[in-house]
Amino acid sequence: MGRGRIMLVDDNMATLAMGRRILRDHYEVYPMPSVAKFFETLEHVVPDMILLDIEMPEMNGYQVIRRLKEDRRFIDIPVIFVTARTDEGSELEGLSLGAIDYIGKPFSAPLLLKRLENHLLSISQKKELARYNSNLQNMVQEQTWQIFDLQSAVLSVVADMVESRDDVTGNHITRTQKYLQLLIDALAKERLYQEESAAWDMRFLVPSAQLHDVGKIAISDAILNKPGKLTAEEFAVMRNHVALGVRIIEKIEISTPSHAFLRHAKTFAATHHEKWDGSGYPNRLVGLAIPLEGRLLAIADVYDALISIRPYKKPLAPEEAATVIARGGGAHFDPALVELFIDVADDFAHIAANPTA
Repeated sequence: MGRGRIMLVDDNMATLAMGRRILRDHYEVYPMPSVAKFFETLEHVVPDMILLDIEMPEMNGYQVIRRLKEDRRFIDIPVIFVTARTDEGSELEGLSLGAIDYIGKPFSAPLLLKRLENHLLSISQKKELARYNSNLQNMVQEQTWQIFDLQSAVLSVVADMVESRDDVTGNHITRTQKYLQLLIDALAKERLYQEESAAWDMRFLVPSAQLHDVGKIAISDAILNKPGKLTAEEFAVMRNHVALGVRIIEKIEISTPSHAFLRHAKTFAATHHEKWDGSGYPNRLVGLAIPLEGRLLAIADVYDALISIRPYKKPLAPEEAATVIARGGGAHFDPALVELFIDVADDFAHIAANPTA
């Protein structure tokens, strides 16, 4: 490690000479006979410490330290005032402006050296601690992402298991996530619902949507794959996949630290079957009472259902599905989000045709 750099700023040449003699065997010393010379040199040399006189003709020491603290480049350079002033008020003012110490003149060589040594050691230790904390935070973040990747992979397998039980709707989860991303991008572009979306953690929002139908894992094959129309009793069982999905995600939450992924996943699972006019389920929420995640996923989920084969129906062409969504604005869907959908309907159709592209 190189020797520390000390800038000594004083208009008194005798003080500069004395300071240089005391410090030169221990530090790189830069005697500055004027404030102008000091600021000129500061553009090229960054010191580890500034020893600053208070009474100087161009600009006093208090004015100099104010200027230093206003410049982001120099704000963290430690400053020690060196002065013949001995009154308490002067010392308090200097410390209040951000100086770390106040040393009287004429210098006591042992005292000056010891104070510099102590301050520079303390500063070095603080920097080392900051580096350690930064490295530790990076390590924790890396491990957190590794855990998240593992959890996400496991949950993705669970979602795939749910999807595989209905072998005629393959890639539903993949397509739905891509539709959702299109709508979110359009939402941001149009700056719509900014307040509601501001709280989202965008790293986890779309991936968490893969669990929106996880409750179907508890629905019997006889109902899930029934080739005809469901009876009222069967439809009630099918609708229960929402509550079952929420319970499954809550059980995961109990065994893992709180995470944005699971919070978003639970919202998607709980609200993607609600309708704008209040006729949806399970809670018959109306309009803006439905979380924005649910309102977005409702469009993506219904569109994919429309273009997909089901045991009880043939698929619609993308253009036909887009017409159904457009007509549902204000009834099934948030009308403002339907306007966004219309703008990206062609992109929806491309995803429908190329789900894994």
